[in-house]
Amino acid sequence: MLTYFNEGGALFMGMLSIVFLVVFIMSIKNALIIFSKESDKEKVSSQIGSIKSLGLFALVLGFLGQFLGLFQAFNFIAEAGTISPAILANGLRISSIASIYGMIIFLVAYLLWFGLSILKNKN
Repeated sequence: MLTYFNEGGALFMGMLSIVFLVVFIMSIKNALIIFSKESDKEKVSSQIGSIKSLGLFALVLGFLGQFLGLFQAFNFIAEAGTISPAILANGLRISSIASIYGMIIFLVAYLLWFGLSILKNKN
């Protein structure tokens, strides 16, 4: 896992990890508020919506990391002239790591939002 983190680029992978951590902290905090008897439905609704928004932000941030990586790779290819298909394929693989991580964060955030929304409506 650490290999993928380093290959994906410390800047974008680090920002995505921070977003992932914030999503988990907000989810746990809102779950505790929902299970407590003194839950404020308006406050919880807006904070639960923020979880989904952060997941979408992670998705966009991951794609931004991929596009910037591709842009940089294409600059190097233009300077080098000819390259082997294996080098090109490896560059494309590495550039997609950040976007895959962003998609995973989005899916987790969306599932957490969905679960918390159901819990909020039950209580």
